[in-house]
Amino acid sequence: MKIFITGASGQLGRELLNTCPITSKNSIIKALTSNELDITQRQMTIFEIDGFRPDVIINCAAYTAVDKAESEPDRALEVNAIGPENLAVAAAKINARLIHISTDFVFDGKKSFPYEPQDSTNPLSIYGQTKLEGEKIVLKTIPERSVVIRTSWLYSAYGHNFVKTMLRLIAERPVIAVVADQIGSPTWANGLAKAVWSFVLKPELTGIYHWSDAGVASWYDLAHAILEEARLLGILNTHTEITPIKTSEYPTAAKRPSFSVLDTTSARKALGIKASHWRVELRKMLKELPSKKH
Repeated sequence: MKIFITGASGQLGRELLNTCPITSKNSIIKALTSNELDITQRQMTIFEIDGFRPDVIINCAAYTAVDKAESEPDRALEVNAIGPENLAVAAAKINARLIHISTDFVFDGKKSFPYEPQDSTNPLSIYGQTKLEGEKIVLKTIPERSVVIRTSWLYSAYGHNFVKTMLRLIAERPVIAVVADQIGSPTWANGLAKAVWSFVLKPELTGIYHWSDAGVASWYDLAHAILEEARLLGILNTHTEITPIKTSEYPTAAKRPSFSVLDTTSARKALGIKASHWRVELRKMLKELPSKKH
């Protein structure tokens, strides 16, 4: 089996390489960073994929600067929609599968119970709109060989994310204010990567699926958990006070859904695997954090 990974230097891309279960000498993985392959360039993308001729393409490349996207809508559209279209066209040419990663931000947060894959979408931000457009293009271009995996609140030992930002702020400040009225499911990229590999190994699966760690939290809850777990592990020794605030007290360029918990039932049944609770996964990530080069 030949696997082609885009966005290989990102959180999920790096965890895919860390968790790859395919060890056969007949299997080959080609992982390119966004600097090595700009998926918005169609001819370059087709050339790379046609030359490698993978069985499966995993698209981890994305424009994820949620607030910046509000002032750069064209660039966000290029990366989040045109790029996936180019990958889908390239995949169609060689009959490859395409596994495309999407987001909980395709929903508006008006529900009060977990979103199922078939629920109506209504993104509030440019980021969410462009990610939804990418989903639609992929599913329309190669409906019989594509999988869209929506995930939420992703973090890892790599790159920039909420967990690492909180660790830095807790170490620097005596008091931190964190939004408490946005609810979702924190997800360790390592666990998501393992789920993606399970999709790779089940070629019969197509369509939209949701994957996140189990359980729910607010950003305030997550911040408290980071502080508590980091102190237990000896990563931090501060007594920072974390105070809850409303979204209205922390205005941002992009609107966020107030509730974006994803129902992962269909994915868990299809894959035959369970999702760990987000706090268990957070602890695992923090334990390995000191050994990682960021």
